[in-house]
Amino acid sequence: MIYDVIIIGSGPAGLTAAIYAQRAELNSIVIEKTGFSGGQIINTDEVDNYPGTPGISGFDLSAKFREHCDKLNVNFVDGEVTKLHLEDDIKVITLADGKEYRTKTVVIATGGVPRHLGIPGEEEFSGGGVSYCAVCDGAFFRNKTVAVVGGGDVAVEDAIFLSRISKKVYVIHRRDEFRASKSTVKKLLSSDNVTVLWDSVLEKINGTDTVESLEVKNVKTKEMSNIDVSGVFIAIGYEPSSEAYKDVVATDESGYIIAGENCETNVPGILAAGDIRKKDLRQIITAASDGANAITAVERYLNNY
Repeated sequence: MIYDVIIIGSGPAGLTAAIYAQRAELNSIVIEKTGFSGGQIINTDEVDNYPGTPGISGFDLSAKFREHCDKLNVNFVDGEVTKLHLEDDIKVITLADGKEYRTKTVVIATGGVPRHLGIPGEEEFSGGGVSYCAVCDGAFFRNKTVAVVGGGDVAVEDAIFLSRISKKVYVIHRRDEFRASKSTVKKLLSSDNVTVLWDSVLEKINGTDTVESLEVKNVKTKEMSNIDVSGVFIAIGYEPSSEAYKDVVATDESGYIIAGENCETNVPGILAAGDIRKKDLRQIITAASDGANAITAVERYLNNY
């Protein structure tokens, strides 16, 4: 079988693309790596910037996206894409289990994975006090002292979430101001059990079986300090999940796929949508917008196929 479109990824971009593909009566499937839908938003405690759903959790919002797809009978396939190659105008997708799928067009909506610091102790204590998801693992640190590394929206939101359940929260940020939205920062700084370590970077994570302390350096004074914590949550951004596509479509130096607002890449019939695409703003609403734009571009391509 040759599909009209195969959508790779089931975050907001992929699920929106799936909805639009079904409404356009395209022969399509969605390939999702993890076996569940939602992408990174399922790890968000509270979504306050998606219109019409103030305060909804990321898990509940992703469930609504998936329910919409199920109502339209979107076909989902579990699997990890390891290769994409071209056979003339046909795009061939290979999964880790060896299965192949053929399609006229592809929408790559694979998003990204949490970026690591690459410091001593990080890998050793992964799962033993080092986490990249506060919503997933925060409950293990109830009434304990923890730290969050980062200064963007995710880091600040993680710190707010942890402040509700942890005894003490340190926020380690390399600059002297946050990059997160002002309303979110205001909420964080109003928390009595949060201490911000400005102009600071995490140098080393110490412990025996689990995390016990952190070595922190002030980037201005070069002074080192040691803080006792039971866990550290690293929220310094994401790296694009584009490894399987780098040899097919153009990417920037960071690995993000180069595509315009119409989501068209340099290869006709291959689209990039959501956080995988090189863009200025990566949020749920822009990912959903990409999903819609990608299928519009798919329809345009198929009309001239």
